[in-house]
Amino acid sequence: MKTNCIRLAISRFSASRPTLHGSAYLMLAAPLAVLPSLASADDAALHQIAVSPSAERIERDITTLAGFGTRHTLSETDSDTRGIGAARRWLKAEFDSISEACGGCLEVFYVSDVVSGTARVPDPVEVVNVVAIQRGTRDTNRFVMMSGDIDSRISDIMNYTDDAPGANDNASGLAGTLEAARVLTQYEFPGSIIYTGLSGEEQGLNGGAILAEYALEQGWDIQAVINNDMIGNSQGINGVVNNTTARVFSEGTRYVETEDEARQRRFQGGEVDSASRNLARYIDLMADLYIPNLDVMMIYRLDRFGRGGHHRPFNEVGFPAVRIMETNEHYHWQHQDIRVENGIAYGDVLEHVDFDYAAKLTALNAVTLAAMAWAPAPPADVSISGQVSPDTTLSWTKVPGAAQYRVHWRLTTEPQWTYSRLVGDVSEFTLENIVIDNYFFGVSSVSETGVQSPVVFPGPAGAF
Repeated sequence: MKTNCIRLAISRFSASRPTLHGSAYLMLAAPLAVLPSLASADDAALHQIAVSPSAERIERDITTLAGFGTRHTLSETDSDTRGIGAARRWLKAEFDSISEACGGCLEVFYVSDVVSGTARVPDPVEVVNVVAIQRGTRDTNRFVMMSGDIDSRISDIMNYTDDAPGANDNASGLAGTLEAARVLTQYEFPGSIIYTGLSGEEQGLNGGAILAEYALEQGWDIQAVINNDMIGNSQGINGVVNNTTARVFSEGTRYVETEDEARQRRFQGGEVDSASRNLARYIDLMADLYIPNLDVMMIYRLDRFGRGGHHRPFNEVGFPAVRIMETNEHYHWQHQDIRVENGIAYGDVLEHVDFDYAAKLTALNAVTLAAMAWAPAPPADVSISGQVSPDTTLSWTKVPGAAQYRVHWRLTTEPQWTYSRLVGDVSEFTLENIVIDNYFFGVSSVSETGVQSPVVFPGPAGAF
C-alpha cells in the first residue's frame, strides 16, 4: 500500500519521533524488511535481487514450454518434443542445470502419485511434480516455496490432443519460478527455499494436493507457499492495459480451524489475520520497498470469485499459501481453442504475453522468498492479554536466529500494520496505555542484520 510505504519511508529518518494519539505515544512503523538507519548487506542484496530477473530468459522459457504443443495432464508422456512428459523432463533438466551452475546447491527430484476416478481424470494417470530444494545453512527444515503449473488446457477440459500452448496460463508462472531459482541460487540463506512445477492443476488441483501430502509426510515446516498462476498478461478484457499492479489472493480464516479455535477467534478477532493474510501483507510491503512502479492489490478472498488455484491444497492442510497473479485477465486468451471468431482472436499464445511484466512479478516473488529465508522464523506461540486494562501484553516463544523482536499494532480497519516498536531480545512486552480493545496486534522476529519475518497475529488464528 503506497500510503503505508510513505509512512514507512519517513520512519527511516524519524523512527524515534513519536506521534501523539490520545493519551499514548505511538511509534511510526519501521520498514518491515530492514531496521531504521541500518544499511545492511542483506538490504543491498534484496535491492539487487529485485533487478536481477531477466525478461529475455523468461521469454525463452515460455517459448520452450509453449513449443511442447500441449501440456495437458492427460497428454502423452513418451515423446521428447510434445506433451506433459516432455515438458516435465525439460523442467527437471533446467533445475539440474541451475544446480550445476551453483555447485550442486539444489536437490532436484519428482514427487508423484496416481490419480483416477474423478470427472476430469476418469482413468488412472500419474501426476508428476518437479521439485528443487535450496537448503538453508541453519534452518534446513524451514521452507518458503514458489510454484508454477506445468499443465495447460483449451476450451474442452478433456481435450488432451489438440494444441494448448498455455503461454500465460501457466508457462508464465513456471518460467518465473525457474528464473527465481537462477537468481536466488547465487546467494545463501539460513532458511530453505523450494521451487516447484506442479501438474494436474486444470484437472482438479491434483499436483498441489500430492505435494502438500508429501510435505506433511516429510515433516517440512513450510511457512509460505507463493503460487504464481498467470503473471504475464498486462492487458485485460476490460480494455485496461496496466503493468504496474498485481493481485495477491489470501484466505482470511484458516481452513483447518477447529470449532474451539473458531470460538476463540469470534471473541478475540483474527478473521483477517491468518498466516496467509499476513504473508500477503508481507508481499505487499516487499513491493513497496524493493519493486519500483509496482503496487500490490491485496484481495481478501482465497481466489478469484468461485474459482480455484494451486495454493488451495496447501491451505487445506494448514500451510500459509497465497496466489500472485496479474491484475487484469483477458478471458479470450485463457482456456480457449486457438481460433479467430467474429474477428476476435482466441487462444493463450505467445504474442499476448508481456515478458517484462512477468519479470517484474518474478522479482516480487524473489525478494519475498529471499527476505523470508534470510529472516528468522516468525515467532511461535504468540499470545496476548490485557482485558479490562489500559495496557496490552504480548508474549511469544523465541526462535533460532532472532536477535530481537518487534511488536506491531494497527486500527482494526487498517489493511497494513501501521505502528510498531522494537523491543529487544525478549519473550514478552507490555505496550502501556495501548488498549487491547481498540487495535489488532502482532509480533515479528528480526535477524541480527535487520531482516524481519512476517507478523504473527496472537493465538491459533494467526499462527504460522
